[in-house]
Amino acid sequence: MIKVSNVTFHYGKDRPAVLKDIDVTINRGQYVSIIGHNGSGKSTLARLLNGLLLPEEGTVEIQGLSTANEEEIWKIRHKVGMVFQNPDNQFVAPTVEDDLAFGLENLGVDPEKMEGRIRDALERVDMLPYRHTEPSRLSGGQKQRVAIGGMLALHPEVLVLDEATAMLDPKGRRDVLDIVKRMNEEEGITIIQITHYLEETLNSHYIYVMDQGQIVKEGTPTQLYQNPDLLRKLGLDVPFAVDLHFRLQNKGLVGEGFSLTSEGVISALWT
Repeated sequence: MIKVSNVTFHYGKDRPAVLKDIDVTINRGQYVSIIGHNGSGKSTLARLLNGLLLPEEGTVEIQGLSTANEEEIWKIRHKVGMVFQNPDNQFVAPTVEDDLAFGLENLGVDPEKMEGRIRDALERVDMLPYRHTEPSRLSGGQKQRVAIGGMLALHPEVLVLDEATAMLDPKGRRDVLDIVKRMNEEEGITIIQITHYLEETLNSHYIYVMDQGQIVKEGTPTQLYQNPDLLRKLGLDVPFAVDLHFRLQNKGLVGEGFSLTSEGVISALWT
């Protein structure tokens, strides 16, 4: 689905490389998280995936289409939708419904089909009752759900979330992540989540860890979180359940292995 090969990128030739010889492969239908501390290069990598930025070296391909080919870039952006950290930056219209319609108009969607696509997208993010509301009157979590709905109306095959939950409270984060998980499981949309909240990665099929512009570790959540000390050295907090299990293990209260969930820790205490 997505192949990033030997990619290097600078913000100006006189500045250090933000990405250095990056290789990433993401299959159709995967839920992938890319994690790292601030400045690790993860958001830059996100912007390369739909051609907002172009690599100086290497290639980025979406289903065989290259972001370096100007004739293919709009096909790529039709396939890859992006949701950013601040949803206010994505609103351009006076109401929620008008905002979704704006994106569809830019794609040249038949006006007779717009109504159905807007209604369907808003239903999927639980925002249909707010279709005539001004975006400025919504909560942070509601705004982000509308931003996701705007992407869904475009029928993307891939959804990239670039720190999309960073400005939300815990409930808002849970609501957005539940929607994203449902989109992946029920509709097969490929999800690429950029985040520094490691708790958000537990539903991922695969995780890439970035540091100083490079991929320094990768694997499934089970593989990755077996080495919490490495993540701490990179300035990342391990998920609560993982940290708790290892602490209990050091005190001899649970056996070998570890748990990704609180339920798993409780089960280990009783066995």
